[in-house]
Amino acid sequence: MFQITTFGDASRGPLSRLRQRMREDEGAATAEYAIATMAAVAFAGLLVVIMQSDEVKGLLENIIRTALTLDE
Repeated sequence: MFQITTFGDASRGPLSRLRQRMREDEGAATAEYAIATMAAVAFAGLLVVIMQSDEVKGLLENIIRTALTLDE
């Protein structure tokens, strides 16, 4: 039912084994990537909502029109 894992010397006490297991961070990078990916998706969703507003569309069109206009 339970699997007991020992690290190295079996003569070490349970507290020493617990400290060793707490130092290991296996899987932490995967969790960090998952959190960063979720944050990026949320930010992208927010940008989509903002970019669909009429005010932002007008500002962007004005910026592009100004950039493409030749002023002599």
